Amino acid sequence: MADGGHSGRLSDQIRVLQGKKVAILTYGCTFNQGDTRILERMLADLGCTLVSRPDQADAVVVNTCTVVAGTERRMLRVLRDLREQDLFVMGCMAYVQREKILSVCNPVFLPPPSGAGTCCGSSVRSGEAGIVQLGSGCPGFCTYCITRLARGPLTSYPGYQILEELNAAVRSGTAEIRLTAQDCSAWGQDTGESLPALLDRIGEIPGTFRVRVGMMNPATVLPILDPLAESLGNRNIFRFAHIPVQSGSDRILRQMGRRYTTDDVIGIVGALRRRNPDISIATDIIAGFPGEEEDDVMATVDLLGRMLPAKVNITRYSPRPSTPAAMLKAPADRIKKDRSRLIQRYAEEIYRHLNRPLVGSTHQVLVTERIRPGSVLARTDTYTGIVLNQDLPVGSSLAARITEDRTYFFIGEPSG
Repeated sequence: MADGGHSGRLSDQIRVLQGKKVAILTYGCTFNQGDTRILERMLADLGCTLVSRPDQADAVVVNTCTVVAGTERRMLRVLRDLREQDLFVMGCMAYVQREKILSVCNPVFLPPPSGAGTCCGSSVRSGEAGIVQLGSGCPGFCTYCITRLARGPLTSYPGYQILEELNAAVRSGTAEIRLTAQDCSAWGQDTGESLPALLDRIGEIPGTFRVRVGMMNPATVLPILDPLAESLGNRNIFRFAHIPVQSGSDRILRQMGRRYTTDDVIGIVGALRRRNPDISIATDIIAGFPGEEEDDVMATVDLLGRMLPAKVNITRYSPRPSTPAAMLKAPADRIKKDRSRLIQRYAEEIYRHLNRPLVGSTHQVLVTERIRPGSVLARTDTYTGIVLNQDLPVGSSLAARITEDRTYFFIGEPSG
């Protein structure tokens, strides 16, 4: 298929799919999932039928990710396998690594959707969490990040548009709505709006639902810290904060271009917990960044011990093309693996410390997703996940007793 280019509006370029059966394969982050759901809604408006498998489809759209080298290799395998299909490609790899894609296939390249988007309205997925995008890009220049190259500088979507999407989600019966962006706390820096003010508006929306705020860079949290801590206590907002620290070493943070210190991180966590004592904290760590020594790893372990996060996402450093860090010498793969395993073991000790007292306790929960027939996922107000082996409707609010700790989630049962 001829190269469709990377210019023009998405709605114009997908018009050739009108009335066809289309399969969409989505990889990567919640933001990518949001792009897919916008595309699904647009395809539905064109009379397309969405199918789950490429062999059922007249055309296939692959929404790509290239955050690490392993994901890039997987994308190339997928695209090579689909090269005989009527193939369309979008997502971060399509925006920054076109030549790599063209080495294995010859697709139409689709531009990213524009404007706030969600799964709701005509394309609502029954029994799943909703996704609302706050904007695209970010104001940072982290030395390892290819996503910034793919998505560009911060472009915040208008607050009124985001609220319209949220209201549509609530009207459709969606119980959990995920706000997503490359950096949620940066939202509004370029337009004069702010995340805390948006969350306060969301807190006024009537209905039985909760909103999870996505990843917030400590550097962009600092200017809005006090109002953010207040707004995370709103009725409709999960008391949950994903604060990706990446390293506990100030020296490594400087090399990463992260624009904050470990003392800043501790100050952020302290302020959030003073206002919301039971808030759940999640974080991200990169193991094996160029220049990292054993002392830096132990500083990361020490920072986690002070933060006590309920979830730690650990990634082994992977050099990405055209990023400044790719020019630097990184530790050997064996060392990166050992360091990531060490951090993972320590994180699991923290989980056990936090989880053990919760077994036997009872919490008010909201059923947010269907897992499979006869089993649902419910969330506490602090975003703790409890699997209930009951056929309960999404949106149900009930008391649930935690019966078992599975490290990354809990098993429970309705109480009373």
